[in-house]
Amino acid sequence: MPELSEPHRIAARALLDDLRARIDEASAGDEALRFQLKRYIAKRLEFDERGTPTHRRRLKAQKREAQRGLCASCEEDLPPRGAELHRARAILGYTVENTSLLCPRCHANAEALAKPLIPPAQ
Repeated sequence: MPELSEPHRIAARALLDDLRARIDEASAGDEALRFQLKRYIAKRLEFDERGTPTHRRRLKAQKREAQRGLCASCEEDLPPRGAELHRARAILGYTVENTSLLCPRCHANAEALAKPLIPPAQ
């Protein structure tokens, strides 16, 4: 996925600045409330991207059944615990159509292949 352009980055920083000011206003100097508001908002933004843990657990169970308990990559038996959802395209989220259930080894390999290599510093 491409990085944000500089104009988009500036717009994102402005949104963050506005949100931080609104959190400060809403917490009215109460540091504990400020902390809780920031945590709540951060977690909800994460859910927007990844879905809730309950949603992902249900999706895992659905994928395990659809894949007959086999890793979608190596087709070996999935471990009873620790199988991992892999998104074909991260931006499309955790959906039935965009995910497969992989054993930890295959998921690690898929993640490693997806990351661009960074050339060593000279």
